[in-house]
Amino acid sequence: MADRAFILGVDLDGVCADHTLAFRQVVADDYGVDVNSLPLERSWGFSEWGMREGDFERLHRIAVMERRMFRDMPVVPGAAEALWRLSDAGIWIRIITHRLYVNWGHEIAISDTARWLDTHRLPYRDLCFLGAKPEVEADMYIDDAPHNIEALRELGNDVIVFDQPYNAGLPGPRATSWAEVEEIVIAAAATHGGVQTSLPGIDAGAHRLDARRSTPVEERQRPSATVHDPAQRLLEDG
Repeated sequence: MADRAFILGVDLDGVCADHTLAFRQVVADDYGVDVNSLPLERSWGFSEWGMREGDFERLHRIAVMERRMFRDMPVVPGAAEALWRLSDAGIWIRIITHRLYVNWGHEIAISDTARWLDTHRLPYRDLCFLGAKPEVEADMYIDDAPHNIEALRELGNDVIVFDQPYNAGLPGPRATSWAEVEEIVIAAAATHGGVQTSLPGIDAGAHRLDARRSTPVEERQRPSATVHDPAQRLLEDG
């Protein structure tokens, strides 16, 4: 067995959060065009959206500071559920994101990110805000940005490419969904020292906290005659 947990470094934008979909609406509103005229299949530099020099910085400031994009952007389907299952299997989830690039907007970026993670019930042990991801210690990474993936791999790191149009030229391993991410990570963690199964009585999924909060305290504390496993009883009494 490994002497520590298997650490998975998880990017947010383009991996867990649908940055393209959220930012597209901001750009369309500013340009005064139909949002559907801006293709979702876009390059890293957004050239398909007709951006002029300086537009990205200006519009991203609007998105973060005025439209609160980091608080309200859609979650990528399956991300929360897969991360819960990985966490239950003993994987250490380390969120790594570079969102502090709007000057004087760090408080909003950090607080809105934390709120978004809580709202969508994404589990994590660490939350790191930095641009140089190779400086963060993890056993495997999941990212979409070509420059981050290449920098991580140059230092010998294992990186899953989360499939996006702008990273199509990069070699795998590649995941087109969070189900595929989960499969790759579990296989890697198994060679690292094994994975654990969920404890009895623990519901899988991102809404376990909501379900627990909706259950009356007296019902959660009521002894059950059908439970004989001491570990199970402790979980129910908790």
